This record gives sequence, C-alpha cells and structure tokens, in this order.
Amino acid sequence: MERFLNRKVLLGVTGSIAAYKSAALVRDLVKAGADVQVITTRAAHDFVTPVTLSTLSGKPVLTELISGEGTWNDHVHLARWADVLLIAPLSANTLSKLAHGQCDNLLLACYLSATCPVYVAPAMDLEMYRDASTHANLGVLRDRGVRTIGPESGELASGLSGEGRMTEPEAIVARLHADLIGNSKLNGKRVLVTAGPTQEAIDPVRYIGNRSSGKMGFALAEEAASRGAIVQLVTGPVSLRTERSGIERTDVSSAAEMADACKQCSPHSDVVIMSAAVADYRPAAPAENKIKKKDGALEITLEATEDVLAWMGKNKPNGQLLVGFALETNDALANAQGKLERKNLDLIVLNTLADAGAGFGHDTNKVSIIGKGTKVDALPLLSKSDTARAILDHIETLL
Repeated sequence: MERFLNRKVLLGVTGSIAAYKSAALVRDLVKAGADVQVITTRAAHDFVTPVTLSTLSGKPVLTELISGEGTWNDHVHLARWADVLLIAPLSANTLSKLAHGQCDNLLLACYLSATCPVYVAPAMDLEMYRDASTHANLGVLRDRGVRTIGPESGELASGLSGEGRMTEPEAIVARLHADLIGNSKLNGKRVLVTAGPTQEAIDPVRYIGNRSSGKMGFALAEEAASRGAIVQLVTGPVSLRTERSGIERTDVSSAAEMADACKQCSPHSDVVIMSAAVADYRPAAPAENKIKKKDGALEITLEATEDVLAWMGKNKPNGQLLVGFALETNDALANAQGKLERKNLDLIVLNTLADAGAGFGHDTNKVSIIGKGTKVDALPLLSKSDTARAILDHIETLL
C-alpha cells in the first residue's frame, strides 16, 4: 500500500558521509505528501549541496541562525511549525551536542525548542558507533523520549562492514508512517469534506447567509489528512486556514458553486463528509446594482437551492461512504434519522443549538453519531478536534 505521510517535517542533515542519502530522503518524504523544511549544519555542506536539497524540498535550505542578508531564522517558529523533527543522518558530533544540551547552531536550537516527536537516524563508522560515549549519548536521548531509527549493519565508507550505516530513506519514511499514522483505513483514501457557510447574493453588496464558522469541517479535513487521507476541502467563505499537508482547498461562495465543486469531486471520492451549512434558499432575482434604502418594507422572493446532499445520495458510487450533518432545533433525533434514510446516507452527525457550547462559532461541539440500524452514539461536549477524531473513528469502522 502506498504511504501518505501528510506531515510537516523539519529535516536536520548533519556532517556525515551518509548525507548523500538525504537527497533521496527528501524526495521520498515529499512523494509521500510531507511538507519538508531542511536545516543543515555547516559540515553537511561538505557532503551534499543546499541547492540539491532546496530543489527537492521546494524550500530554501536553512543553516545559520542569522542568514547573510541579516534575516533571523526563528528557531522557535520552525520548531512549532513542525509535526515531527527528523535528524538524518545524525553524526557522532551532533549526537554528542544533543545529549549535552549544546546550542551553537540553528539545528540544535530547533531541537531544544521542539515540542513535536523527534527522530534521529545515526550514521557513523563502526568503531565510532561502538564507542561507549556514543552509546551513552544515545541512551540519554532515548531517556528523553527521542526515537532512534537504526543504524543498520552493512558496508561503511571506511571499507569496513558492520553497524553504523544509516537506515535507507524508504525504511525511514515507513517507520515515520507506522508511528504517526499506523494502520488507519483512511490511508490513501480520497476524502471530500465540505465546510463553512454559503452566501446567497441579494445584490452586489448584501447576501443571505448563516453563522457557520467552518471550524468543524476544517477539523475533519485536518484529522482525515493526519490519517493519511488525500483530502479535497470545499469551503464557503471563512477566515480559517488549513495547517496540514495533504489537503487541497477549493473556495466557493454560493450553494450553486459548492454543488458544482462537490459534483466534480464526489465521483472520485471514497468518503464524502458534508459538514457545510449550505443555504436552503436564495434570492430568486439578485439585483444587478446595490438596492437603495427606501421607506417601507423590502420584499425578496426566495427560491430553493439544489439539495446537493440528496443528489449525492442518489448518485453514490458503489463503495462510497456518504456522511451528512444535521443541525436541528426541535424533534432532533427523528429529523436526523429521517434525513439519513431519505437521502441515502451511511452516517449522519446530529447537533442542536439547545446544547451549550455546540453549534456555530464555538471551538467545542456536542454531537450524536447515527448510522443505519445502529445505536445512537451520543458524545459529550468535546473540542471540535476531538469530535472530528470520534467521527472519523466511526467512519473507519464502516470502511
């Protein structure tokens, strides 16, 4: 199965002959969907050029805390940006500095600032690896929670054969995938997620809309991508940004635009999660110019928008999993179950405005997950990130 590692990877490359493998490692990480920022020590430049690594990663390679142009490379920001810090190859010299808390270059400053998982792939000659100080330093790092990959046994640069050879790039990516994504059934699946409100024009200035913030849909997209899914996010007008690799975003405004975008993506999607708050009605005849304020009432004739969720239920490809959302204010459970059956959904997520902290605009949500012929799973009030995890856990049981 092809691996999809939708992570932001801060890759440290140090002064080891095995640094020549870092080019292949960057290539394999990018191929797996990772967003890679390379940091090198000065010594690494003797073994692999920054131009090579920059070309493969698509980002300038960083080495100095302050670049030649006087730009400060903010190690705290870099460390917080990363989902994982990987140092490969890790030389004996940098290993010693890590173990003893030294901070004389950008890579070491990032390591000391990192709150994400840290992995190292040691690479050095046989006798250097066998030395008691090397094993003591590795022990210190492991005690601090740093995870080691390799080294392997094999032919070394010195001509000797034995332990000290850097683990091959493909195996490093496989280890990261196994640890960070595991055996998720969403790995490699194409997932369509809709989010946010739609805006239906009254005139060029005004519109009919709703209070959806898009936070739930974005949390679902981020969580699906974190499990290795290839995510297509179709979103109405929101101020949110996606943070994770593996998400392709399409911005729309109206219900008609959202329907068109979903119809293009849906036939190729393994899972469709329709969490957007799509307008049910729109002005039948939007004014071409701004409507001027006058005395008396203004009447606007509304017409129904297309029910894209119903369209998807009717046109659902074999094997596709279709998930809808229902926001109800009365007879919530009955209305949601009716929608589940009527629109040929596999799962529906119900929430109501009656629950404090749930619904539009909050960072939390309280939902019930309803499947066909299954017991309703009523979740407590959770963050929208935790709610997304619970929803996708349910989805995985149906794949």
